[in-house]
Amino acid sequence: MGRGGCKKEEAGSLAAVDRKQLEYFYGTMLKIRFFEKAVEENFLAGEIPGFVHLYIGEEAIATGVCANLTKKDYIQSTHRGHGHTIAKGADINRAMAEIFGRRNGHCKGKGGSMHIADFSVGMLGANGVVGGGYTLATGAALAIKMQKRDEVAVVFFGDGASNRGTFHEAANMAAVWKLPVIFVCENNEWASTTPYTTTTSVRDIADRAVGYGMPGIIVDGNDVFEVYNAAKEAVERARQGGGPTLIEAKTYRIKGHFVGDPEMYRTKEEVRERFEKNDPIKRFEKKVLSEKLMKQEEMDRIRDKARKTVEDALEFARNSSYPDPEELYEDLYV
Repeated sequence: MGRGGCKKEEAGSLAAVDRKQLEYFYGTMLKIRFFEKAVEENFLAGEIPGFVHLYIGEEAIATGVCANLTKKDYIQSTHRGHGHTIAKGADINRAMAEIFGRRNGHCKGKGGSMHIADFSVGMLGANGVVGGGYTLATGAALAIKMQKRDEVAVVFFGDGASNRGTFHEAANMAAVWKLPVIFVCENNEWASTTPYTTTTSVRDIADRAVGYGMPGIIVDGNDVFEVYNAAKEAVERARQGGGPTLIEAKTYRIKGHFVGDPEMYRTKEEVRERFEKNDPIKRFEKKVLSEKLMKQEEMDRIRDKARKTVEDALEFARNSSYPDPEELYEDLYV
């Protein structure tokens, strides 16, 4: 790959992945999946306020990227941010409480689903503004460079958000100043109700990297190993002063834009077919079992633990109190 070139990452390799990493991949993807199912169920039951946007079917991206990050590294998320939050290591009990609008949540119940954040693990926040995270992550990367630290920043965004002006401004600045930031496009093919092919001038969003002189990499976003390997290369490059990378992870949005979306713009058959073929969790299971890297009973144990973790988080959230109305103006900068 030359400077500014775009390449397709090779099929996910298991060669450099140890047992602990396999358990992390599987456990994290399952926690995200169970968490999102619980959020969907309880939102539809009227227990969760506001809107929620689910990450089901995209778990491999957050998991594979964040597996390369330390607690001190930063991530900036989107309105579909629960998976990123969990993968970065934020406390799952407080994450659930935040979505339920309870005082024990990460933002004391005031941020909710689209503004969840946990600075203690470098999770700078979900963002209700489409494309609102680019400049925040690039600003974090600039601070890292000015302070001569070795952390990196990652910004997750969707295919629709790649058309926002903030992407191009941040990408140009990051490339010119060689900032340690990784741009991760989760191309799930749908910008709300609009297919990205009707609004984007290139087939592969990673091609846009060439305009800024940074590497552009395409990965199968439903293969956690492929995502992990591509992110590893990008993170190492950023830490060494090589500047930014654009990673386009090809995936598919299984649920509606938001819970309750009538989805009149696509068929249920299309969604079912895509999910059955590309469910990242099933693909992981098939791969590690076929290569005899894990036993079924071991995987069952990890699955049970992940399910129990989410059940406990639900109980924690329901047992937490709501913030008092008098607390509305507390914890504000201005």
